[in-house]
Amino acid sequence: MTEAQGEAGAFRALADPTRRQILEDLRGGELAAGEIASRFAISAPSISRHLGVLKAAGLVTERRDGNRILYTLAEDRLATCIGRFLSAVCPEQIILRHTTWRPGAQSEGS
Repeated sequence: MTEAQGEAGAFRALADPTRRQILEDLRGGELAAGEIASRFAISAPSISRHLGVLKAAGLVTERRDGNRILYTLAEDRLATCIGRFLSAVCPEQIILRHTTWRPGAQSEGS
């Protein structure tokens, strides 16, 4: 799979609001599949399919712990995909973000 195909898969995975919510939920750290499923009003098999799409896109990783499957956000992969896209589409925004928006820093002209 080429880098472009991999990034396309990541963006397809991000297109679904349930998958985006799963990624947000994983911000706090590793969660078991059952814990993730309990946060949604859809079936566990549906959540399992969403997790499979996120895993195939490289946006989450999984590990087994006994009979549980634990999922973790693949932050670097997510940041790389979005960062490459933004730098190609609006490179000036990347420059602005690095130069004018810093937590605790005053903006230019202040």
